[in-house]
Amino acid sequence: MMFDALRDALALLFPVECAGCGADDRALCDACRAELRPALALRPAAGLGVVTALDYSGAVRRIILSYKQHERTDVAWALAAPLGAAVDRALTQFGPAELALVPSNRRAYRSRGYDPVRMLVRRTGHRAVHVLRHRGATRSQKVLTVDERAANLTGAFVADRPLDGRRFVIVDDVLTSGATLGEAARAIREAGGEACGGATLAFTQRLLPIRDKPGGQDYGGVKGARV
Repeated sequence: MMFDALRDALALLFPVECAGCGADDRALCDACRAELRPALALRPAAGLGVVTALDYSGAVRRIILSYKQHERTDVAWALAAPLGAAVDRALTQFGPAELALVPSNRRAYRSRGYDPVRMLVRRTGHRAVHVLRHRGATRSQKVLTVDERAANLTGAFVADRPLDGRRFVIVDDVLTSGATLGEAARAIREAGGEACGGATLAFTQRLLPIRDKPGGQDYGGVKGARV
């Protein structure tokens, strides 16, 4: 009750609307906040097992887009909780390992003024290392097909140091086709490291439904299943 009273008082001083549904006076209303409860699943993508926390649809999609595209960093703590749950599970499943962030596009970073994934990971209490960087410009992935996404990112990342003997769980925001994580894994391997898994805040069913990889390969003993 005290927390709700404090939120109401702050809303009088700094009027906001819910990032998920537009309701007045709360950065996130109770209903939209409830949509951020993690439902962890292990999904095969680009030869990796990736732990995801949320379904990128409905209120979840609107909240993430508000955070990434409309400077709604006031919801960062709420988004960090499900991402942290996915990271914790991935480290249990694939660890011991370091966390490697997918590098932010320079143009997007200049536009936003912040790296969305880096900001969330900091709020999970985990420490991530920055071992990858963009080699050059790429097209926006938003309107590309699965095959076009993979082709667009081929050779896009490079490690900025040798990674011999180091193991990594790769962290990103939304798992769509798996192309971004696959390219990050390739760059890590070319530098001598091991990409042992991934963790993302959300996944989209439009391009990446939960399914087993042909040939029966498993990922840490789990085939496209709840974890």
